[in-house]
Amino acid sequence: MINENIDLQIEKAYAQLEKCRNEIALRVIGQRAMIDGILMGMLAGGHVLIEGVPGLAKTLAVKTTAEVIDSEFSRIQFTPDLLPADIIGTMIYRQQSGDFIVRKGPVFSNIILADEINRAPAKVQSALLEAMQEQQVTIGSQTSKLPDPFFVLATQNPIESEGTYPLPEAQLDRFILKLKIEYPSPVEELKILRTMGIETDIPVKKVLSPSSLRDLRKTASKIKIDERIEEYIVALIAATREKDKISVPYAKFIEFGASPRASIYTYRCAKIQALFEGRSYVIPDDVKSVVHDVMRHRLVLSYEAESEELTPDDVIDRILKVVPVP
Repeated sequence: MINENIDLQIEKAYAQLEKCRNEIALRVIGQRAMIDGILMGMLAGGHVLIEGVPGLAKTLAVKTTAEVIDSEFSRIQFTPDLLPADIIGTMIYRQQSGDFIVRKGPVFSNIILADEINRAPAKVQSALLEAMQEQQVTIGSQTSKLPDPFFVLATQNPIESEGTYPLPEAQLDRFILKLKIEYPSPVEELKILRTMGIETDIPVKKVLSPSSLRDLRKTASKIKIDERIEEYIVALIAATREKDKISVPYAKFIEFGASPRASIYTYRCAKIQALFEGRSYVIPDDVKSVVHDVMRHRLVLSYEAESEELTPDDVIDRILKVVPVP
């Protein structure tokens, strides 16, 4: 009876997610991986970093998701002259009463788009750290809770390095996923041309709410995962910390491995991937499908990897070939 109840919850959640995906796809043609990555980050209770060249509908995808989920949305354009107060807010002196009041910044929304986050200096980037980790903001002596759900989606352009400030490892580790967005296929681009060339504002329906999003999270947490798959997840993450560079061929390419956060997030995202497929249990392929997005920004590659022009994804592929699948 309990299993039937769980299966019904999974079926209902799957239908809601499919409806949400289809609504977003009315505006964002193609880019299914980006849409799924955004939804996965929100369901996993974390944040997402998107890397892609301009014009790939990153901003449109986030704005559309906020509309479909019927939540508050703020866009923050990161620039070199941005100040922390422009993000979190500041203390304002009230002359009538002679005291200070808090004026909250745009971070007090459900969904935040940190556009081109690597264009702002470190002191501005760090203003988001407390918000992303603790879901609260401290302004002066006052600490305020952020709304629930709270989700940061940051974008960065991989082809520009002039006037940019790379994100520190501590902040990169706060992102559950790093999505790499590719160009659409010719078929998808033709559809984009025929749709967006005529329509300027395609309406979408509100199919979810913040409360229903919380229900989806609870449903995802009930998805079963076998002990052997849990051990497989830990083995994959532990493999990035391998120090034996002689007998382990890929070890020489990794300077620093992934933190325990990678294990936690792979575990959560594998469950959500199973939910995307309408299953009540996790299989090894669910882990394989999410591990690149979870780990690619957590690996610090060595000089040997750079000299051989290897990317984090290349190294993760080698690890997947070595670690036994349950």
